[in-house]
Amino acid sequence: MGEAARPVPSGAPRSGNERRPMRRLVFLIPGALALILGLAAALSLLGLPVLRFERLRDLHAPLLVFGFLTTLISLERAVALRRRLPFAAPVLTGLGALACLTPLPVVVGASAVTAGLGVLLVAYGLIWKRQPAVATAIQALGAAAAVCGAVLWAAGVPVPWVVPFLVVFLVLTIAGERVELARIAFAGPRPEALAFLSAVALAVAAVLALCWPDVGGRLLGAALVLTCAWLVRFDIATKTVRSVALARFTAVCLLAGYAWLAVAGVIWLLGAPVLDGPAYDAAVHAVFLGFVMSMIMAHAPLILPAVLAIRLPYRPVMYVPVALLHTSLAVRLAGDALDEIVVVRVGGVGGIVAILGFFVIAAVSAVTAARRPRSTA
Repeated sequence: MGEAARPVPSGAPRSGNERRPMRRLVFLIPGALALILGLAAALSLLGLPVLRFERLRDLHAPLLVFGFLTTLISLERAVALRRRLPFAAPVLTGLGALACLTPLPVVVGASAVTAGLGVLLVAYGLIWKRQPAVATAIQALGAAAAVCGAVLWAAGVPVPWVVPFLVVFLVLTIAGERVELARIAFAGPRPEALAFLSAVALAVAAVLALCWPDVGGRLLGAALVLTCAWLVRFDIATKTVRSVALARFTAVCLLAGYAWLAVAGVIWLLGAPVLDGPAYDAAVHAVFLGFVMSMIMAHAPLILPAVLAIRLPYRPVMYVPVALLHTSLAVRLAGDALDEIVVVRVGGVGGIVAILGFFVIAAVSAVTAARRPRSTA
């Protein structure tokens, strides 16, 4: 996403930083560990036997959102800026999330995560200074929501009450990127203005949901539906889905993710307050699995090569984990609707297999590409 998501042509000269991809890979190691541990926590929450760490179940969401996703997002921003300070963000968020599993008080790791998100917010300020844009403002608003969420979590606020801030953070990070990519197709300022209004509505809803979960939750749901409508109306994915290869794969992942965002919005809109039970499970996983993880799969062949200075060719087999992700999520939500825990478990395990399977395929694709000589064409 952003500047770093634009791959460098194979024949282009590389800077010293780009000749040392392993240095960047080090920043991702804590995030990768957080992903694995977060998925282990998911298995534990599903009632399945896994490695037992104290606090693991309680850290499912923080590990995946702060430890994995925030680390990936902040590293991409740091690479785009090519400045030292932003690289502190992935270090603090990744290690901070992992520190929460140690005997140290959780507040120590949570404080590190909060500091890392503060650095990410500063990074958006630097991006704004370089090139002011509505897309940057939307993403910065999302980062501000993440800082608020991290502060609340560090203060001991239960995760379900913090979730709206995490939802706003990730939705606005992704929506801002899509606004940036769609700008060339805008016929005037109206689409960007609508996108910004949707972003503000989401941020306000998160605050209201903390104080008045019924009213705030319904506003959050309405804002999510509005954001989804904007994406479907203006995103170039609605056009590129008719293309081929990587462009179509990316568009398919995006459009499927938008459908789940709408589902989550409807659940919040009709079922608020959404703080526990089947409705909470369905809404949260519709956003974080159906929407966010689908976005990760969509952008991985673009983001990872730019961030790590590697090649990650698109492979048709990448559709397999994508299909499994969305199918298993549908099964999980069916289990929530029927209040059938076995069905929820089947869907949950399927989602974990889909995530791990995608990254295995990506790793094999990258290793295979690295062993082949670069085309000089």
